[in-house]
Amino acid sequence: MTGYYIFISIYLYLLQWPGSFCDTGKQSCCYPNSGKPASEFLIHGLWPNNNDGSFPSNCDPNSSFDSSQISDLINSMDAEWPSMACPSSNSHSFWAHEWEKHGTCVESVFNEHDYFKAALNLKGKADGILQMLSSSGIEPNDNSYSLSSITEAIKGGIGYTPVIECNQDESGSSQLYQVYLCADTSASNFITCPVFPTESCSSDIKFPSF
Repeated sequence: MTGYYIFISIYLYLLQWPGSFCDTGKQSCCYPNSGKPASEFLIHGLWPNNNDGSFPSNCDPNSSFDSSQISDLINSMDAEWPSMACPSSNSHSFWAHEWEKHGTCVESVFNEHDYFKAALNLKGKADGILQMLSSSGIEPNDNSYSLSSITEAIKGGIGYTPVIECNQDESGSSQLYQVYLCADTSASNFITCPVFPTESCSSDIKFPSF
């Protein structure tokens, strides 16, 4: 396989809670054409990264997203990787952004199809996050929970410490927004993160309903 490849150390794998995307009051939220997504953590991206936290981007301007390359993945993508941005869409522009900004930097390893397939496969390994939280008494019910309890619940289920990213709801309360996990250079297994993104959460954070 030919194409661009920038040496990377890990992949950052991002999962997003849709309730926290939708209730900030700062951005509109629209369900995709496929309908309201399930109440679960949804894929945001699979980003090649370096051990020092830096990352390559937009590596091949000649490699545009082609939806025909992932025709067999569309149903899974609609369910697991939908766009919640307005206006409502088929999510293709979101997927195009992710491929062109991040995927093109490893296209000597992954063609477009295999890049998205790798992200979907990782979702299968992290698909129980909501249940992991629930088993620790943490539910998406608009209540607040300690950041440490959320981190430990996910670590207990997956085996690796996640990084939790927060945003703020309309009232300014810190809330669970995204879960960051690290994957190896084959994007097939989770690993210990060599560097952690900056925390953006308070010690107690809200877990909004969706």
